[in-house]
Order: sequence, then C-alpha cells, then structure tokens
Amino acid sequence: MSHPQPAHDSGTDARRTGTLHATGAWCARHFVTVIVLWLAALAALQGLQHAYGGDYSDNFAIPGTQSQDGLDVLEAHAPSAGGYGSQVVVHDADKQLSELSSQMSTVVGSLQKLPDVLSAQNPLTAPSSTGGPDVGPLSADGKTAYITVRFSEQPSTLGSGYLDGVDSAVRPLRSAGAEVEYGGSLGELARPEANDRVSEAIGFAVAVLVLLIGFGSLLAALLPLITALICVVCGLGLLGLLAAATTFATVSPTLATMIGLGVGIDYALFLVTRHRQNLMDGGDPVAAAGDATATSGRAVLLSGCTVIIALCGLWVSGIGFIGKLGLAAAVTVVTAVLGALTLVPAMLGLTGRYIDRIHVRKPIAEVETDAEAGPEPGAEGAAGRGRATHGTWHRYAQRVERRPWWFLAGGVVVLAVLAFPLFFIQLGHIGDGADPESFTDRRAYDLMSSAFGPGSNGPLTLVIDQSEVPQSDRSALQSQAQQSLTDVPDAAVITPLAATSDGDVLTATAYSVAAPQDERTTSLVNHLTDDVLPDAVSGTAANTYVTGTTAAQVDFLDIVSRRLPLIIAVVVGLAFLVILAVFRGLLVAVKAAVLNVLSIAASYGVVVAVFQWGWGGPALGVSGDVPIESYVPMMMFAIVFGLSMDYEIFLLSRIHEAWLATKDPKASVAHALEITARVITCAALIMVSVFAAFIISDNIVVKMLGLGLAVSVLVDATVVRLLLVPAVMTLLGRAAWWTPRWLDRILPHLDAEGDAKARG
Repeated sequence: MSHPQPAHDSGTDARRTGTLHATGAWCARHFVTVIVLWLAALAALQGLQHAYGGDYSDNFAIPGTQSQDGLDVLEAHAPSAGGYGSQVVVHDADKQLSELSSQMSTVVGSLQKLPDVLSAQNPLTAPSSTGGPDVGPLSADGKTAYITVRFSEQPSTLGSGYLDGVDSAVRPLRSAGAEVEYGGSLGELARPEANDRVSEAIGFAVAVLVLLIGFGSLLAALLPLITALICVVCGLGLLGLLAAATTFATVSPTLATMIGLGVGIDYALFLVTRHRQNLMDGGDPVAAAGDATATSGRAVLLSGCTVIIALCGLWVSGIGFIGKLGLAAAVTVVTAVLGALTLVPAMLGLTGRYIDRIHVRKPIAEVETDAEAGPEPGAEGAAGRGRATHGTWHRYAQRVERRPWWFLAGGVVVLAVLAFPLFFIQLGHIGDGADPESFTDRRAYDLMSSAFGPGSNGPLTLVIDQSEVPQSDRSALQSQAQQSLTDVPDAAVITPLAATSDGDVLTATAYSVAAPQDERTTSLVNHLTDDVLPDAVSGTAANTYVTGTTAAQVDFLDIVSRRLPLIIAVVVGLAFLVILAVFRGLLVAVKAAVLNVLSIAASYGVVVAVFQWGWGGPALGVSGDVPIESYVPMMMFAIVFGLSMDYEIFLLSRIHEAWLATKDPKASVAHALEITARVITCAALIMVSVFAAFIISDNIVVKMLGLGLAVSVLVDATVVRLLLVPAVMTLLGRAAWWTPRWLDRILPHLDAEGDAKARG
C-alpha cells in the first residue's frame, strides 16, 4: 500500500504567502498588540453592556395566529378580560379562607393598584363552578383559592423588581398564616436567576483533564480554554448590546455560552495541535503559527461558516423567537472564529517554543513519535520527521478497510437503536409541573392540580366575535353556541357564554381534563378551534377564537411542526453545497449530509427516551414525564448539523490532502484517521463535557439541549467518524471525489487546507 505524501513545496510556499498565513504570522509576531487589543475589546464590550445592554425576556407574540387574533379582539372589546393572566394561589391547611376575607379583599385591592395590572378577581366573591368538576376559583373545602390577575404585559418581562410590589401586596395573607404562591408567567418571573457558572466550571475542569491526558502539555491544555473564554465573554457582551435593540429569549445567553465554549475550545485546539506538530517537525514558532492558521485555520473558517449558516437557517421558520435564538448562538460562533484566527496565533507567539515546557507526560501533537520505526516512507523534509508509520489508529483504519460492510452495518445498527424512540416523539410545551419544587410556580401548579384538577393550570378562553351579527340574531346565536359547547370531549368544564359590556363579543372559559402539556389538552384546543366553535356559529357572520397561554402554545407547536421539514431541507441543502464546493466530491457531500442526519436522529431518540419516557429523567431533576419542547428539535438540528460539519470538514480535509498527494483512497483514509483521531476525540470529549455540564441547569429546555447536543457530538465523533466514515469512504473509493464537469465549473472554489494555490 502506498503512503500519503505531503503536498509539493509549492503548496507550502502558497500557504506562506496567503492571507490567512500572513494574518497568523503577524499575530504571532506582534502578540502583545493582539492580546492587548482583545483585552481592550473585552473590557469595552462588558462596560457597554452594563451601561446600555438590554434585558432578556420571553414576551413573544406570533402575529396571524388565531390565538393572537382572539387576544386582540378581547383587548378591543373587554380590556379587563384580555391581557395576560396569571394566578396568585392561596392555601391554608388549618382553616377556611373565608375566615381571611378581610385580608383577601386588601390583597386584591393592592394587586389592582400595581402597574400593568388590568384586573384582579377576588375568589371569595366570584361565582364558583357548578354542575361539574370544581375548577374554582374557591375549592369545595374552602382551603384553596386563586386570584386571577390580568396584566397588560407578560408578567415574566416586567423585571425582578416588580416582584417587590407583588410580595408587598400579598403580605397580609402571608402574615395571617396562609401560603401564597405565584403561578403562570408571574411564577416564571419569580424563578431564581439562571447561573451557568457551575456548568462552565465543570466543563472547563473536564476539558483541562482531557487535554492533559491527550496531549501531555499544560500550556497547550490551558491555551484553548483561555482563548475560548475570552471569545465567549466578548460574544456575550455583543449579545447584550443587541438585546437593547431587539428582544431575545431568556435562554439566549445560556445557549450562546454553551455553543461558544464548545466551538471556541475546539477551534483553538485544532490550531494549537497543528502548530505544535509544526514545532516538533522543526518549524519556527512564527512560521508554525502562520502555517497552522493557513491550514487548520482555513478549516476553522469554513466550519464556522457552516455552523453560522445552519443557525441562520432557523429564520426559515418564520418565527422571530426561534430565529433570534439562532442569532444569539451565531454571535459567539463568530467571536470564536475571530479568536481562533487572531488571538490563538498571538498566544502561540507568546508561548514560543516553551509551549511544551511544562508537561505531565511526553508531549504529543497529531501523532505519537515512533523512533524505532522511523519516518514515513517517502516523506520529505520536515513534514516527515518524527511521524509514526503505523500507529494504533492507522492499524484500525486498515482493519475497517478489510471489512467495510461489517463496520458500516454495525454503525447503522447502533444509530437505529438509539433513534428508535424518535418515532414516538411528542412535541409540546413543558409545564410548570416539571420544575423543581423549590420554584413557586411549581408549588402553585401542585396546589391548583390538587384542588381543581390539572386542567385548571391551563384555562382556555373561548371568544366569539359577533360584531358583524345583527342585534336581532345575537340571542339565537348565543343559544346555538351554548348548546354546541356541551359534552365536548376532553373538556372537564366549559363555563356559560357571557357577553362583554358592549355586547359585541361572547366569552367562556374551558378547562381540560388533563394538564396543559398533555396530548389531550392539545387535542381539545384543536377540536375547539377547528370543529366545535366554527360549527357553533355556522350560518352567521361571527368569528371564533381560542386564546390564552395554552392555546398560544398549541398554535406555536402547530407552526413549528409544519416548518420543521423546511428547516431541515434548507440546512441540509446549504451544508451539502458547502461540502461539495470545498471537496469537489458529489458522493462525499451526499455521505456527509446523510450520516449527519442519522446521528441527529440518534440524539433525538435519546432525548425522547430520557425526558418523554422518563428513562433517567428524575436523576436529571425532571419531575415526571414531559413532552419535548416544541422548538428543541428545530434548535438541535441546526446546532448539531453545524457542529457535526466541524468534524466532517477537519477529517475530510486531511483525507482530501492525502488523496491529492497519493491518489490512493484507502491509504488516504488511514493516514487522515491516524493524524486526526486523537485531536477529534479530545475535541469531542471537551464539547461533550461542556454540553453535558448544562444538564444540571434548573431550566428543563437547557437540560434537553445540553443532553441532546452532548449525545449527538459523542455519537458523531465515535459511531460516525470511527465506524461509518472510514467504511463509506473505503467503499466509495475513487468515486468519492467525482464531480460532473458541468457542476465543477459552476461551483465556487473553496479550500479547506490551503492547497488550492498549489494545485493551480
């Protein structure tokens, strides 16, 4: 078998005169200037963020949905019945709440005086449900009640300082010995502020350990962590400034931190590893840093662009909330790429030849030195000195080449088993019942469920706009509609229709037999929206809506479900074109797209098994089985597909480099796997540890994303890169790099490792 030869010297010369090489060499030579500029940017961005940065909130509306239209109708005709409702739940286990009527009246009056409050209902004077299950607002035993407070703005967006006024308003009831908890969006406002420092510390600690074991050098282990941290903090400063101009979700900084740390460490690691190998091969530190930037740095640039493209693909959803989550993550990816191309070479220039001076074992870069075996046959010059001939990974690759079908089948079976739960996925919204018991909204949820049934946590407001119906026909319409609202499946109670003060709108409240996140509640919303209410007003000019928080969540779910296939198609298509343009291999691009989709399906399956089926959910701090948050699969797909392309580009770039030198497809795969396996494995373990560390977050969505991303990276770096890619590339042989002439002419020429000029 022939062995891969290094590219001709003209290729090296071309790289040394390229823009990336010049950038890397300049940063390494002027490391003091570059490092000072980065630290100055860091300080300036943090200062500007604290002075002018915006807040994060979940105040999002989806224009054009029937739930939003219904809310608009209510606000126009009955402002006090519209807005955003939350419950203040009151419970006293020792006495009936009627004994606290004086305190209750005082509390309701104080709540009504708070800013942004439209109305507050006294549960002791409001009519309770009759003729069916008890849905409040006062329980049958008189020990539990809820005050419905309607706000002009989402309570979760009012700022933590707003809670001081709420706490002051309910103090009389608490002083009298009653338990007072906040439900709905008001409870979300009262949640403890997210703190990701523990997750970040765990991720960093594991990263240091992995790098020390993998490469032996202390400075080489710390350098990627330091640069990644600086880049992430700069990215978060930029995100804070963007938040002053537009609204980002509260999970945005956590997501940006998670992605930024993962790619930032990986990108720096790839450059540091290439640089150290160049030093071991006898290179000058400045030239070595320039060469690492021109080769691995080019792959970083392409990988970063692929990740950003995938994240920007989320805008195809047409939902600003989701598109901005992608934008938030893309901000830290941009700073990670900029840091890898400038700050990392500067740090390499600072360390010079001393980067491996402090070590815990014999320093290793790409491959271990095999002094007895000598250099690779045919290797020339510095590129061949000290390289292993047949390392462990080389021998493993040869084993795959002998039985590619067995390895391909084994990898597919593993992915199929992991992906199986995906066929049973239930998208929905995670209710307050899944939160930790230390959260007030969880305690309010439990009190409401115990006293009034689970459906009381997600009331549905039914709206019939009869403004276009003649006055003479409205009485008949109300009777007809009321008759249609009897015996609706999955509805525990539907209150009688009542007209607004202007008589133009009829409203009622429906309560599901199940919790808001239950499939039966979703079915009830859809049945009321699509069948019951339209039938109730058939033959008239009336319009009907189902609104409220739960109805809005169902509308959001429907939109996401419809647009997810489009996002998948766009992201896969764009990534396919990037791989095709870089490597000029049609089958290589098809293989990359298919294998990445399979690895993502496997991670989806694990998330479904853990959270929806409850396999290990309690161990992660999740109470009971929960649906998969509607936008999590969309976010996971964009992020994971982009990150998967990182390893794909780094591995394929080395295979392609060897293929151009030898035209031997099998030897190229073995050579590339040998020199990338260590760094890709370490990079993957670091990214897995960073993502997995966020599983300890109290936010269930962050837990889902952390687990899903960790599993996908682990699967991608093991099953896909070690089993499927070598097997498929071996089976494809020379055909992997074939591209029709007409397609090759119209594709842009991108270069992953700086060899284009050498070939030109």
